Amino acid sequence: MTSDGVNHSRRKFLLGATSVVGGAGVVGAAIPFVSSWQPSAKAKAAGAPVKVNISKLEVGARLVVEWRGKPVYIVRRNAESLAMISSIGEGVLADADSESAKQPGYVAGDARTLAGKEEYLILVGLCTHLGCAPMYRPDVGAVDLGGDAWLGGFFCPCHGSKFDLSGRVFAGVPAPTNLEVPPHMYESDDVVIIGIDSEVA
Repeated sequence: MTSDGVNHSRRKFLLGATSVVGGAGVVGAAIPFVSSWQPSAKAKAAGAPVKVNISKLEVGARLVVEWRGKPVYIVRRNAESLAMISSIGEGVLADADSESAKQPGYVAGDARTLAGKEEYLILVGLCTHLGCAPMYRPDVGAVDLGGDAWLGGFFCPCHGSKFDLSGRVFAGVPAPTNLEVPPHMYESDDVVIIGIDSEVA
């Protein structure tokens, strides 16, 4: 203690301790603030590719998975279904050759899938009209969908749009284009990865 009654060493200690506690508080507040700029785990997962095991998918069945917050339909077709798809007349479909469809360049033909994997159809399950989820209606000859003219496909209950078993839109319905085919590739015969483009993988 000095002659003027002030304890300088105690003052220095208190000033140093206050600075350390204040600095820790600033760091403690900055960490959550800075980390809030980073995308959450959910946001990262929303854009991440999705691996799907299709080994148990039976012929005629549909599997629904989520990719980027959208439903993706995986349908397993048989040779008879593929033949029926090819038999649909040109005037029945609005875009039979998928010229204006949103799909990867490696997806081609009536089957709208990768060569050698024609039995599997992979589509974003959102109607191209207003984004409703079309119902999977594989029942050939369904009376409510046109009777003998209906060879199976997808029906949107919101406004009546119809799509064949390749997701190609019928003429004269509200949906303007075919259902979207997402980028995808096969890791093996049993595993498909949705969200990775087969041309760049």
